[in-house]
Amino acid sequence: MGKYSVLMIFIASSLLIVLQNVEIVNAVGCTGSFFNGNSSYAQNRRDLFSTLPNKVVTNGGFYNSSLGKSPNIVHAVALCGRGYEQQACIRCVDSAIQGILTTTSCLNRVDSFTWDKDEEDNVSCLVSTSNHSTFGNLELRPSVRYQSPNSIEPSKNMTLFEQEWNAMANRTVESATEAETSSVLKYYSAEKAEFTEFPNVYMLMQCTPDITSQDCKTCLGECVTLFKEQVWGRQGGEVYRPSCFFRWDLYAFHGAFDNVTRVPAPPRPQAQGNESSITKKKGRSIGYGGIIAIVVVLTFINILVFIGYIKVYGRRKESYNKINVGSAEYSDSDGQFMLRFDLGMVLAATDEFSSENTLGQGGFGTVYKGTLLNGQEVAVKRLTKGSGQGDIEFKNEVSLLTRLQHRNLVKLLGFCNEGDEQILVYEFVPNSSLDHFIFDDEKRSLLTWEMRYRIIEGIARGLLYLHEDSQLKIIHRDLKASNILLDAEMNPKVADFGTARLFDSDETRAETKRIAGTR
Repeated sequence: MGKYSVLMIFIASSLLIVLQNVEIVNAVGCTGSFFNGNSSYAQNRRDLFSTLPNKVVTNGGFYNSSLGKSPNIVHAVALCGRGYEQQACIRCVDSAIQGILTTTSCLNRVDSFTWDKDEEDNVSCLVSTSNHSTFGNLELRPSVRYQSPNSIEPSKNMTLFEQEWNAMANRTVESATEAETSSVLKYYSAEKAEFTEFPNVYMLMQCTPDITSQDCKTCLGECVTLFKEQVWGRQGGEVYRPSCFFRWDLYAFHGAFDNVTRVPAPPRPQAQGNESSITKKKGRSIGYGGIIAIVVVLTFINILVFIGYIKVYGRRKESYNKINVGSAEYSDSDGQFMLRFDLGMVLAATDEFSSENTLGQGGFGTVYKGTLLNGQEVAVKRLTKGSGQGDIEFKNEVSLLTRLQHRNLVKLLGFCNEGDEQILVYEFVPNSSLDHFIFDDEKRSLLTWEMRYRIIEGIARGLLYLHEDSQLKIIHRDLKASNILLDAEMNPKVADFGTARLFDSDETRAETKRIAGTR
């Protein structure tokens, strides 16, 4: 096992080094469910793809169309950047289509999009498909991000750079969303600017013309925020969403800046002379000895405040760590916190447990799909009232999943136990559970051997974490296909810890008074 781990780390490191030096040609993002490669939906998409490149050109650079009837209808959108040549646009759209068809994560996915680019042709383009109409709707998910492998030199003044960069981003967003023209290529802006420490900085933004100016501003703002939150400090980057894209760099690209006038750098601030004292009112000054005394006193005061805060926070945390679960009190010795949902919030999210939102029925309750006020989709398990076994499962899930964090374990977001209601709120995984695929003749064909191997490996990693790597040693005791959930990328997540058993770290076997698992 040790040699295998070292080998995998070496291979992964080698791949990362190679990939950092590869120029990404296009950005492809896919989500949603899968469709059969021989289905009517697949044929409709192929037929739509065959006409899309020429249709974009004949419609002025933007084209929206659909083909087929529900449930096999396919909607497609295609767009070329401003200032393109017709043949370059056709080649770009055709390349984008090939990207969707050949990218492994996009094979037979219902929702797909790509922003492609060709530096030689000086053109960029968008192609997106879905089984529902996206025309006129702001689409922010999924998002794809790339960044330069190089960081800005440490010798540069990053505070000054960020101020100038933010000002440039704000100008570009405002310019892109003014939309003074009714052209299908509105919502577009290219800006070139001089910074104090950089001679040229380039920024390009574009939205699809079917959304509103405010939606365009929202989309571009999200792109800028994502870049700054995740990869700030790199010498360039790109963020792509189905409704917009944003790119900036220290060199020109796409041929987008040939006729753009450079914005001059702001005037440098006047240098301040070095002073040996801090001047006070009436011309008096504080010497270095006075400065040191002030610093010592302020530091001592801050230490006292910090100690007081720790004591108060410790008392508050002690009270938070007790989670009232039914008639029992659970205290998390390792200080984990679990969010307690208000029943009204859960009712609003599930439309009062509407049957239309039902995802499945389990042994101890029903699972519903819900949407929180912030738009986040969740899965809500409502345990059967008056079930003694359901009470045990509820307590078990809350006490165990509070302490577990692993990409191959389902994430418990919180719980609700108002009145006689006992409710668990999980992350939502769109592809349901593994049994819906392996026991369905049509869906089974969607599971390639590559997917199956990845699912098996993910389950094994989740179990290894439970048995060896987590702070607790846990035996699941009810592992089956219906308890393996699949996310949008078909990654497995082990779920349902209601019958799980907690072991001591040095314990290898135990006796049970009750048979657990599926009969």
